[in-house]
Amino acid sequence: MPIRPAPMRCALAATVLVVGLAGCSAPTLPFARLSGLVTSKQLDEISGLAASRAHPGTLWAINDSGNPARLYAISARGRLLARFDVRGAKNIDWEDLASFDLGGRHYLLVADTGDNGGLRRDIALHVFEEPPTLANGTLRPAWTIRARWPDGPRDVEAVAVDARAGKVLLVSKKRKPPELFVLPLADPGREVQEPRRIGRLAGVPEADPGLQRNEPKLARLSPLVTAADLSPDGRTLAVLTYGSVLFYRREPGQDWREAVAANPEAHDVPLIPQAEALAWTTGGAGLYATGEFNPAPIFYLSPAR
Repeated sequence: MPIRPAPMRCALAATVLVVGLAGCSAPTLPFARLSGLVTSKQLDEISGLAASRAHPGTLWAINDSGNPARLYAISARGRLLARFDVRGAKNIDWEDLASFDLGGRHYLLVADTGDNGGLRRDIALHVFEEPPTLANGTLRPAWTIRARWPDGPRDVEAVAVDARAGKVLLVSKKRKPPELFVLPLADPGREVQEPRRIGRLAGVPEADPGLQRNEPKLARLSPLVTAADLSPDGRTLAVLTYGSVLFYRREPGQDWREAVAANPEAHDVPLIPQAEALAWTTGGAGLYATGEFNPAPIFYLSPAR
């Protein structure tokens, strides 16, 4: 989402917090527990999070539109470790971040796919090789995947990488039910790709009837998809909404169309103002989640296994 004046941003953060409280019961341990707090003013609109494959214990983060094109390395407790200015790519509306391994190298994918106004036909996904050291510097994309929606713009804030299949998974934010698209992960050169819709997500919870009746505007926020990430073993797609954290598990022999057509394991979202960032740990034991606010709590999530 774009930068807002402070009073409006505070109001929206409170709105999302109310959705989490009124739409469902508060999360209980061990599913969610506080890991840290991001206090750096450089990170005041975190829209994407990814666990580093090159630097154990490190998370990568990006800011939303209206901010410089930068990648930030932080600790799981929220401490800023390093900042990398991006050359060769603009932050039009960066909305998600994913880490993956390919050909023995560690990569990060930045999804420039946000479109709050429903005006963007063209999107871009920038792939960066992880820097070898965590010292302030610059990065350039190793390659960029440019794509054009075939049937009109979509707002997409949730992107994951299935490196084994050579695919990027994209989940629409505002469509009901959310749509699942795929793009090739490989460097396409100058060719513009076309996202292919392969399915729709089942079982995305709505706000409870009381909230829908008493606060319909707030209730409409609850099921909007804001982030996604794929577990390192490639079996579980985690999806974040303002109201829930969902886990779609792919059984042996299934494709993602079949996996997301089944009802997911669902948990109430932790109390994160404007929750928009989600990342599996490198070992796949749990996830980290945070949001577009400052200071921003980082929660560690432990799904059922």
